[in-house]
This record gives sequence, structure tokens and C-alpha cells, in this order.
Amino acid sequence: MWVDDWAPRAACRDAQPDQLFVRGAEQNKAKQVCAGCGVRTECLAEALDNQIEWGVWGGMTERERRALLRRRPSASWRKVLEDARDNQGAPAI
Repeated sequence: MWVDDWAPRAACRDAQPDQLFVRGAEQNKAKQVCAGCGVRTECLAEALDNQIEWGVWGGMTERERRALLRRRPSASWRKVLEDARDNQGAPAI
């Protein structure tokens, strides 16, 4: 089920922004905050659909998100990620 109002449920909701908007090796620490987040997919879709350039969103750095955007520049990432999550574990046809 997709959560539209995901921010209050995010694992990072109480984190300081300085922890999530970092560079270099510090990004790995920020990504750890996302690891067990229940709304990680919604967060990532938000960043991709709005082309947010800075920070770790949905467990991905800006570099990782740019790579996805280059591959599918006109995609609705909410749709792509929602479909992927819905089909996770479904038998291959």
C-alpha cells in the first residue's frame, strides 16, 4: 500500500538535516538510516519525481538517483516503484 503522507513515518523524521545532506563517505552513514525505513520507497519516488538534487533520499545518494533519471528520464517514479513493490515476490510469468 502506498503512503501519500510518508514523511511523519520516515525513519529520519527526528534526524538533523545535517545528517542526511552530507558528502562523500558520510553518505554511507546517512543511507543506514534509510535501511529499515517503512516508507523508503515513497521517499525515493518523491526525490526522483521532483528531481531533488541534494541529500540521501530513499537510501540513494544524488549520484545514484541521477543514474536512474538518465536511464528513464520521463518515468513516473511513483508508478515504477509502486509497481515494483507490488510485484515483489510475485511468481515469474
